[in-house]
Amino acid sequence: MAQRLTMPVEEQKPTNQPQQEFTGSEILLRCLIEEGVEVVFGYPGGAVLPIYDSLYQGALKHLLARHEQGAVHAADGYARATGKPGVVIATSGPGATNLVTGMATAQMDSIPLVCITGNVAQNLIGTDAFQEADITGITMPITKHSYLVTDVKELPRVVKEAFHIASSGRPGPVLIDIPKDVSNARSTYRYPEQVHIRGYQPKTDPHPLQITRLHQAIAEAKKPLILAGGGVVTAGAEQELIAFAEKINAPVTTTLMGLGGFPGQHAHWVGMPGMHGTYAANHALLECDLLIGIGVRFDDRVTMGRLDKFATGAKIVHIDIDPAEIGKNVDTYIPIVGDVKKSLEEAVKEVPRARSDAWMGQVQQWYREKPLTFKDSEEMLKPQWVIRHLYETTGGDAVVTTDVGQHQMWVAQYFPFARPRSFITSGGLGTMGFGFPAAVGAQLAKPEATVISVTGDGGFQMTNQELAVVALTNIPVKVAVINNRCLGMVRQWQEVFHSKRYSEVDLADSPDFVKLAEAYGVKAWRATNKEEAKEAWKEALAHPGPAVVDFQVASEENVYPMVAPGSGLDEMIMGEGDE
Repeated sequence: MAQRLTMPVEEQKPTNQPQQEFTGSEILLRCLIEEGVEVVFGYPGGAVLPIYDSLYQGALKHLLARHEQGAVHAADGYARATGKPGVVIATSGPGATNLVTGMATAQMDSIPLVCITGNVAQNLIGTDAFQEADITGITMPITKHSYLVTDVKELPRVVKEAFHIASSGRPGPVLIDIPKDVSNARSTYRYPEQVHIRGYQPKTDPHPLQITRLHQAIAEAKKPLILAGGGVVTAGAEQELIAFAEKINAPVTTTLMGLGGFPGQHAHWVGMPGMHGTYAANHALLECDLLIGIGVRFDDRVTMGRLDKFATGAKIVHIDIDPAEIGKNVDTYIPIVGDVKKSLEEAVKEVPRARSDAWMGQVQQWYREKPLTFKDSEEMLKPQWVIRHLYETTGGDAVVTTDVGQHQMWVAQYFPFARPRSFITSGGLGTMGFGFPAAVGAQLAKPEATVISVTGDGGFQMTNQELAVVALTNIPVKVAVINNRCLGMVRQWQEVFHSKRYSEVDLADSPDFVKLAEAYGVKAWRATNKEEAKEAWKEALAHPGPAVVDFQVASEENVYPMVAPGSGLDEMIMGEGDE
């Protein structure tokens, strides 16, 4: 909710020495330093010139994106890779509105961001001044909270609260809109040591009675199943989840956002569920008698919107820090509101082992007998083979970002993630153009890591101007373009649901990505078959700077398995995979 800041700040203690005054922009940067911010992403403009004038002193590292959307996605990638709030700065009007997609992306996936925008001076607000936009009003539905700062004295408190709100409870983006006159105004500076916001006290400790009920349900269960989501990654609860799953002897399926929250090589893991999930995961959802949802939203890509066919024989347990999620999409038998890590720590104490040996064997047999497969080819490059090759050549020791679409699903299927925060993708909003700038942010967060941006030829063209940034600063992101010369997932749906009436999905006239990368000063290779792909990727990995490999893959390859929207999980289209 937008908030006009008119509350008086706490009186400072009297002193005999005159206190030094700073401008609002100087105060802002001091606050960011107090919060431990290491890098900010942004793009300057008239309304934030005072802030950028203060940045000129060099106290903070700033990454100049080539578009505000690139800046906010980079800040998002940084936040997902570290768990700390990403910070982005943009000017008023179009600068601020160019952040909107990034804020919505972060809001849907519960990512902590602090988005700082400039605005016109307060005496001009409401006059349709040059580059004026009501950004607090525009973003109210897609931020966790928003501030319009009207008094420079309020800046320290606002920044302190913004970081607290963004990173506590269920994380999300917070907007701070600063009119230019506030940035120029002068005041003394003192950063608050603590935050207390009336009405915002996230509940983190689970209720003991609900944990007892969970234990009773597990003791009675013969077919328990754990459905783990992004909340596990956010809470840093991967070890607690492993211990819990092993102790109760339950198979584990992880949503798209939960990938990496449970090791993809673990014997209890049975893949991702839902629209493009594994046979084992989906059939386990159909047949389980106890479904334990941990940090999940039960969204339509998992349930397919057919709740009459979703886990119909199961008692559903839902563990989540956000009480608004519990009961929102599915009826919950045991609601547990609390931090996922704390909840699992309590749940694993004295937890009984379920009577599930036969069930575990059945689910593991499904996973072995009906694995993810594709029909390989020696004549053409298959995208599934490319993703598997990326995994094999890195040993899975990489941070992988994606855009949205077919390549996103192939990464989820064929790159088994072993660690949390190693898979960075736009899950809820499904944002094209997200993957490459997110990889830039992730690489800055983890400079020693191998960071791979797996992107499509459609999504890459939305933000590939950020090649200038990686070239100029030698950020060693490796870009794998899965180039099928079309909007792949849209084409697949048109093939399956619209009788192959391919309407406006042809991208065959895309630029030469090798020449484009080289024009920016980035090394690049093209691969059209397996041998070229192996050699190109080997050289790209060995190259010390940024690199692009254009993998020209089969154009009409589809993602399978697939469940059509509105269908039940028992109506999987398996495809013709045959390795």
